[in-house]
Amino acid sequence: MWSIKPMKKVIVISDSFKGSLSSSAIVRVARDVLGQFYPNCQVIGLPVADGGEGTVDCFLEAVGGERIAVPVTGPWEESVEACYGRIGDTAVVEMAAAAGLPMVGERLDPSKTTTYGVGQLLRHAVEHGATHLILGLGGSATNDGGCGAAAAMGVVFRDKAGQSFVPVGETLGEIASIDCTAAHSLLSGVTVEVMCDIDNPMCGPQGAAAIFGPQKGADATMIRQLDHNLGYLARCIETDLGITVSELPGAGAAGGFGAGAAAFFGAQLRPGIEVVLDLVRFEEQLDGCDLVLTGEGRMDGQSLGGKVPIGVSRRAKKKQVPVVAIVGITGPGIEPIYDEGITAVFSTNRDALPFAAVRDRGEDDYRRALTDLMRYTKAISG
Repeated sequence: MWSIKPMKKVIVISDSFKGSLSSSAIVRVARDVLGQFYPNCQVIGLPVADGGEGTVDCFLEAVGGERIAVPVTGPWEESVEACYGRIGDTAVVEMAAAAGLPMVGERLDPSKTTTYGVGQLLRHAVEHGATHLILGLGGSATNDGGCGAAAAMGVVFRDKAGQSFVPVGETLGEIASIDCTAAHSLLSGVTVEVMCDIDNPMCGPQGAAAIFGPQKGADATMIRQLDHNLGYLARCIETDLGITVSELPGAGAAGGFGAGAAAFFGAQLRPGIEVVLDLVRFEEQLDGCDLVLTGEGRMDGQSLGGKVPIGVSRRAKKKQVPVVAIVGITGPGIEPIYDEGITAVFSTNRDALPFAAVRDRGEDDYRRALTDLMRYTKAISG
């Protein structure tokens, strides 16, 4: 049961409201509102990212660390400066920093873009002492199955003539052999986790090319070619490495990078929130906690599939800490969330307006909802 007493410790860990309110802004607003009602309350803010752009910033804001800048190869093989986060012996790399969709501008062509720069970031981290890599997959401009990044890490791809090359989406079908010896040596003693919040397979109607290719600039003809080539890569991986990845949940993330990370780096694909909760030692943070504030832009039946509020509430439930979700809107099928540890759900859209009408007032609406919640807790706690 929720104890009725003054708030002494509150954790704020919410997903962003996409297109309206960032996770960091939610933390900032919550600190302000909670401070007005409970000036002596310890507010622990843990901003959340999904593996895409902003992931490094969120981790550094939540647990500290340093930003490391490295010159790398961009998606069109141009020289760019990208950053990763270093937190002790852990390095956090977001692929969007070196192969993100915004980096290509109007040059949309996932058949030719590369993830090589992502591998350079990973390699730099390992060569400078990182023993735990967290790779965020999101917002990619590529469809190379992670082969570019693998090549930067030492994986050797050869064609039928025995020549080594760095495959891109359109040339995956030219791979004749894969040798991971050097990469495995580099990664000896290193664990790799991938933040992956989709479960799409590598290829097929729900695969990387079919589902995500259009937003990267692929037309129907290119999608068929990219999908075929990813299927070929999957067969090469199974033949040369003895690993089956094509149907691995999340294999289709970031143009097949999910599959490549598992095959070439021995990575574990996990929901982003689970990686976040582990890194910030969430269970330890729950000690002495009176309330956890979480949320997301839309909460519905799909939230049960590993979204932020559910990941948070499942862990908080084990320590009997109440969890309140402040969300943009609610949809059908949310009833089972209460069995997962969510105490109550409040919507910021009290006027029941369409998203277009409220997207620019997300911060004000969140403040109003949280203020009303705190008025109530203050009233019943005396």
